[in-house]
Amino acid sequence: MRDILSAVTALGGIGLAFGLVLAGASKLFAVKEDPGYEAVLRALPGTNCGGCGYAGCAAYAEAVSSGGAPVNLCPVGGDACAGALADIMGAEHVKAARVTAMVMCSGGVRVKKKFDYAGIPDCVAAMDTGGGPPECKYGCLGLGTCVAACDYGAVSVVEGVALVDHERCVGCLLCAKACPRHIIRPVTYYADVNVCCSSKDKSAVLRKICEIGCVGCRVCEKVCKHGAIRVEDNLAVIDHEKCTSCGDCAEKCPRRLIVDANLDRGPRAEPAPSE
Repeated sequence: MRDILSAVTALGGIGLAFGLVLAGASKLFAVKEDPGYEAVLRALPGTNCGGCGYAGCAAYAEAVSSGGAPVNLCPVGGDACAGALADIMGAEHVKAARVTAMVMCSGGVRVKKKFDYAGIPDCVAAMDTGGGPPECKYGCLGLGTCVAACDYGAVSVVEGVALVDHERCVGCLLCAKACPRHIIRPVTYYADVNVCCSSKDKSAVLRKICEIGCVGCRVCEKVCKHGAIRVEDNLAVIDHEKCTSCGDCAEKCPRRLIVDANLDRGPRAEPAPSE
C-alpha cells in the first residue's frame, strides 16, 4: 500500500511540476493582443474576399493596425469602413478607392465552339473537358461559376458571356477568384473605357473564331491623344492613369470592342458585322 501511495505522490508531484512549467511558459511566451488590431478587425465586414489586396480581413487588419496599409482599401465596407478605420487609427478621413469587377471578354455566342458541352454547368468542370467548348482559349466559358460566387447578385450571363452590374458590384472580386480563365479583373469604378477582350491570338487566328475580339489593328493607339492605349501581344491595353475617358478609341474601334463598360455613358456597343 505504501508503495502505491508513494507512486501516486510521485506522479502527482511530477504533474504539478509540469503544470507549473507550462503555466510559466504560457505567460512568458504569450502573444499580447493588440487592442488596435482587434478594433480594426471588428470594424471590417468579415467577408475575407481579398479585394483589399490582402489574404483576408485579419491580414488587412494587421497591416492597418501596424501602419503598413491605408485605411481605405476595403471595397465591401466602402467609405463607412474607411471612416471607422481612420477614427481608430487617428488618421485622416479619405474616401474608399471604389473598384468594380470587369469581365475582359465580349465573345459568348459570337465565339465558335469546338463541341457542345452537356456536362456539369460549371466553368472549372468545362475546362477539364477538352479545355472548354469555346474555340478561344482566352475567353469566357459562360457557365456562370462567377455568378454563383457573387454574394451581391452583381454577375449574370448574357448571350453566353458573364456581365457585371457595376452598380451592384462592391469590388470584392470573389467572381475573379472563381474564374478559371482569370479574365475577371478589377478596374477603378470611374474608368469608363475598357477593352473587353483577353485574347492574345494573332489577327488571322482570332478572326476565324471570334466576331468581336481585338485584332491588334492599332487604330485605337493612333487616335488616342493621351498615349493611354497601346497594343501588347496583339491586344489593346488601356492605361487608366492616362485615360481621360474621351471615348475616341471606342468610337473608332472597327470591331466595336472598346466599350464604355456601362459605368457612366451608356450600354455596351453592338458588335460590328463579322468580317
